[in-house]
Amino acid sequence: MKKICPLCETESKLFYEDTQRYYKCQNCHGIFVSDEQLPDTKSEKERYELHDDDSEDEGYRKFVSPITSNIIKDFKAEAKGLDFGAGTSQIITKVLQEVGYDIASYDPYFHNYPQLLEKKYDYIASCEVIEHFYHPKKEFTLLKNMLKEAGKLYLMTDIYDEKIDFASWYYKNDPTHVFLYTEKTFEYIKKAYNFKKLQIEKRLVVFL
Repeated sequence: MKKICPLCETESKLFYEDTQRYYKCQNCHGIFVSDEQLPDTKSEKERYELHDDDSEDEGYRKFVSPITSNIIKDFKAEAKGLDFGAGTSQIITKVLQEVGYDIASYDPYFHNYPQLLEKKYDYIASCEVIEHFYHPKKEFTLLKNMLKEAGKLYLMTDIYDEKIDFASWYYKNDPTHVFLYTEKTFEYIKKAYNFKKLQIEKRLVVFL
């Protein structure tokens, strides 16, 4: 059986199956969960509420620092920012607001202010969010449209490559991780959404 890739709409073959079926796209090289196995919104929200994300925890602050430190390096405090998929903790928003940055939080479950999606931003941060996208084509279109001409998109996710044993890869075991990325997937996104530059450093992915 084949499925249509939700990012590039290419017919894709079965890649791996355990409790979920995963398909790998030969065009954008993304790996995605079969559409009929996507979690419903109630169970998805309940899973997020289990996350023990304390914005005061130094380890958690260090974890998000590849995004926060780069935003501080790249932009002045008065630049307009959005924490997209801020979660219960809003940690990126809080870390940056503590040093005077003008950043708002959006999350469809916990900070659902759709008016924020109608504005333009100098930068958008999205930490451990894009792997949850049910409709990545729609979501990346939205993210690109919300960026100003010289805006930057900062993402963090775990990136799959063929050296990883997918069967034992911890990152796929979260049932809400429904779209997984390779470096080639980000190269596809750069081209498809007309970004000028792509930088990848470990878990940090930056589009300009």
